[in-house]
Amino acid sequence: MKEKYTNNVALFKALADPNRLMIIDMISCEELCACNILEKFEITQATLSHHMKILCDCGLVNARKEGKWTHYSLNDAAVKNIKDFIVEITSDTDDCICKK
Repeated sequence: MKEKYTNNVALFKALADPNRLMIIDMISCEELCACNILEKFEITQATLSHHMKILCDCGLVNARKEGKWTHYSLNDAAVKNIKDFIVEITSDTDDCICKK
């Protein structure tokens, strides 16, 4: 049972940063090149790479190389899973941990 909680820890850690939340918001509209994301922030390319690695490692963001550039998009399946998880843990259901 604890597995469903531990499986989501990396996602919540990745979302626990305002810059990463803004990046998620940006790429929710369309796939973006790292250079386009970087234009909106006052951070270095290395810092952006660090943020993107965290978002990709947790599975929330997909990265696609095109020449020397990397393009980022949301992983729709991961977004659906996190939405479903939040609904599950905030709803009174028969399999709720409080009833066990």
